[in-house]
Amino acid sequence: MRGRLSGTGPRRREGHPCRPGVSGSRPTCTAYRTTSGPDGRAGRARLAGVSANASPTGQTPTATPGGVKNDAVKDSAFLKACRREPVPHTPVWFMRQAGRSLPEYRKVREGIGMLDSCMRPELVTEITLQPVRRHRVDAAIYFSDIVVPLKAIGIDLDIKPGIGPVVEQPVRTRADLARLRDLTPEDVSYVTEAIGMLTRELGPTPLIGFAGAPFTLASYLVEGGPSRTYENAKAMMYGDPELWADLLDRLAEITSAFLKVQIEAGASAVQLFDSWAGALAPADYRRSVLPASAKVFDAVAGFGVPRIHFGVGTGELLGLMGEAGADVVGVDWRVPMDEAARRVGPGKALQGNLDPTVLFAGREAVETKAREVLDSAADLEGHIFNLGHGVMPNTDADALTRLVEYVHTQTAR
Repeated sequence: MRGRLSGTGPRRREGHPCRPGVSGSRPTCTAYRTTSGPDGRAGRARLAGVSANASPTGQTPTATPGGVKNDAVKDSAFLKACRREPVPHTPVWFMRQAGRSLPEYRKVREGIGMLDSCMRPELVTEITLQPVRRHRVDAAIYFSDIVVPLKAIGIDLDIKPGIGPVVEQPVRTRADLARLRDLTPEDVSYVTEAIGMLTRELGPTPLIGFAGAPFTLASYLVEGGPSRTYENAKAMMYGDPELWADLLDRLAEITSAFLKVQIEAGASAVQLFDSWAGALAPADYRRSVLPASAKVFDAVAGFGVPRIHFGVGTGELLGLMGEAGADVVGVDWRVPMDEAARRVGPGKALQGNLDPTVLFAGREAVETKAREVLDSAADLEGHIFNLGHGVMPNTDADALTRLVEYVHTQTAR
C-alpha cells in the first residue's frame, strides 16, 4: 500500500532547485537544497535566505488563472471526495499538519516570529511541504494564519507566543470600521509567490487555501485577542446589530479578496475556519453570522474549487454551516459522522473527525478510534478523514504518519 500511494507526495528535488518555469517566467525558490533519507523525512539541508534577519521578497510572479487546471490534481482522491465522487481510498489531511508537532518545523522557525514566517515565500513553501513529505497526506494546506489579511491591511496586531493574536486597538465603534480598508493582491504578494512555488512542487497533490471566517475575525478584532466568553463581540452583536452587520460585511469582503488571491495563484480548494462559531446559538448564527459567511462562499463560487466550512463546537450549527454555501462541512469530534450527515442533509461531503487527543494514546487505541470514524462515515456521499480540530503541538509525528497509512490501507478500493 505504501508503494501504491507513494506518488501522492510532492516531487523531491535533487541538487539545486532553482529552475525556470514556463517560457517567460522567472526562476523561483533559490533558497533550498533537498536531502531525503529512506523514510522521506529529512527536509532541507540548507535554508539560505530565511534567517531571522531576512525579510519577505515582495516579488509577485504571474498568477495562474483560478480553478483547478492540473488534471492529476483534479483527479486526486481529495478533490474527488470533495465532489462526492468514487475514490481509490479515503483521503486524509490534518488541520495544523504543518506546525509544532514536526521537529523540522520547529527547526526552520527558530528565531522567526509567526507573522514574519507567513510573509516569506521560501519558508512558507518549506513548511507547507513538510507534512506532505513526512506523512504522505492527500492534500497540503497553505501555511499562514487567519489574521494575516488583517495585518496586511494595516491593523496593528501581533501573535504573542502562548496567547495568540493580540490587537493593539480593538474595533468597537463605527469610526473604527474606517481602519478596515480593502485588501488588494499587492498587499499579500508573498502569498501569490509562495503558492506559485508550492503548486510546482506539489505535483498531483492538491493545495488547500484558507481564511478566517468573518465571525472569528470579528471576535479577535472586537475582543482585542482570544476570549472564552466573547463578551464584547456579543455585546456589539446584541446591542448594536447594525454596526455588527457592517463589521462582518466588511470582513467578508476582506476574506473574499484573500481567498481569491489564493485561488488565482493556484489553490485547488479553500477552507473557511470559523473557529469560535460554536459559541453561538443557532438563531443568533442564522441572523447575525450566516449572511457574512455566505457572502464569502458566494464570492468564490465562480472559481469552481471546493469550499470547506469548519468550526469547533458547532454540532448544533452543522446544517446552517452547510447552508452558508459550503461543498464540504467539517465536523469536530463531538458528533458522529453519520449523525453529522443527517444534520447537514444531502448534497454535501463531510470532513473529520477523530478527537486530536486520541493520538496521545497507543497505536491500538488510535486505530480503534479511527475505525469508529470510518465506520460512522461508511455511507456518506463523500468523506475526507481529518481530526476534529488541529494537530496538538505535543503530538507524536510518527502517530500521524501511521494514522495516514492506516486509513489508506483500511479504505483501499
